[in-house]
Amino acid sequence: MLKIYNTLTRSKQEFIPRQPGKVGMYVCGMTVYDYCHIGHARVMVVFDTIARYLRHSGYELTYVRNITDIDDKIIQRAHDNHELFTDLTARFIEAMHDDERALAVLPPDQEPRATQSIPDIIAMIASLIAKDYAYIGGNGDVFYAVNRFNTYGKLSGKNIEDLQAGERVDVDTAKRDPLDFVLWKMAKAGEPAWGSPWGSGRPGWHIECSAMSTCCLGNHFDIHGGGMDLQFPHHENEIAQSEAATGETFVNYWLHNGFVRVNEEKMSKSLGNFFTVREVLKQYRPEVIRFFILASHYRSPLNYSDEQLDDAGTALTRLYNALRGVVITEQAIDPDYLARFEQAMNDDFNTPVALSVLFDLARELNKAEDKDLLANTLKQLASLLGLLQDDPEHFLQGAAATDAISAEQIEALIEARKTAKANKDWAQADSIRDQLKAQGVLLEDVSGGNTHWRREN
Repeated sequence: MLKIYNTLTRSKQEFIPRQPGKVGMYVCGMTVYDYCHIGHARVMVVFDTIARYLRHSGYELTYVRNITDIDDKIIQRAHDNHELFTDLTARFIEAMHDDERALAVLPPDQEPRATQSIPDIIAMIASLIAKDYAYIGGNGDVFYAVNRFNTYGKLSGKNIEDLQAGERVDVDTAKRDPLDFVLWKMAKAGEPAWGSPWGSGRPGWHIECSAMSTCCLGNHFDIHGGGMDLQFPHHENEIAQSEAATGETFVNYWLHNGFVRVNEEKMSKSLGNFFTVREVLKQYRPEVIRFFILASHYRSPLNYSDEQLDDAGTALTRLYNALRGVVITEQAIDPDYLARFEQAMNDDFNTPVALSVLFDLARELNKAEDKDLLANTLKQLASLLGLLQDDPEHFLQGAAATDAISAEQIEALIEARKTAKANKDWAQADSIRDQLKAQGVLLEDVSGGNTHWRREN
């Protein structure tokens, strides 16, 4: 029985889909004005893993993750670059997809873009105006009237009175109430714009996701996910807009992954302490990054450091070492290990515990004489996490850096070491081992006078 922590109820709940056997899941995707950072990578990997497990559990899943391809940051960056905003977003969408493929993130079933959803957005805003949940402000923008939605704050637990008294509330004379938020922005000179019943302009950020999610999955669907930073105001506003427009419950289960932290501070572009996926891939293999993300529970903070990534590389190497040299012909999976793995994942997608099951498997595999069933079980269970899909030799011997010593050079040095040992020149043999270790290559002497080697991660 799958249980999910629902942000809306602040509790773990048994997952019961609206339609038996079918699941609709929407995840807030990237705003494409720059390269993806590790915080974005966490969203990608976490919800990719959740999607993989839902499918493994027998659900027919429709996974939707949107692209925000118009907003203030995109317009400003395109202006600064002296390029069309469409050229900017096309470049960074392609880069995002490159990062996804590197991290073994499977593409979502649908990937709607805000700029391709303008008619749906306009239709939803028109519905809100007709139902008196929205109005045209003093500056021509269309605003949502927060005080018209009686349960505003139910996702975040925030109280409207407290928000109105809070210092963070913007003062805007165009609004009736400081809490009201924009649905449609009137066009400024030189900015991208679309025609609407309220004049030429563009959508606000919050309404984009309400329109895209309901158009792809219907007015009422199962799971909505995203980073914890989106809980308020973005997801709160999505609920208010969607439920006011449709008259239906919007989403049953809300999932939010935790922040990535650097030196105990949230990683963000505004703080300047973020690392792009591309930067990290220059130092670490993609699978090591994926393992690092899954080694923490998705709702917990993820502490980014070279030490944590080094540990992830060492741990992943242990799993690949267990599969090394094993020819898998068995198709069955050990039922006990499968049950333990599913028990972990059914407990709110607890990937750290699921990984511990893989390490128990690897330990038993290392000792077993008949390795076939255990090796297949390890590989198949790991695949549900998007791990251990590489050939063990390729992973263990693959070069992470372009300036690394080549496989041919390593093999030549191993042969030289073998000759030195045959001549009982132990000093030379040790010197070659040390020389290789200094270049990140570890040797392991095995039976029959053979030597295995692998690179340090």
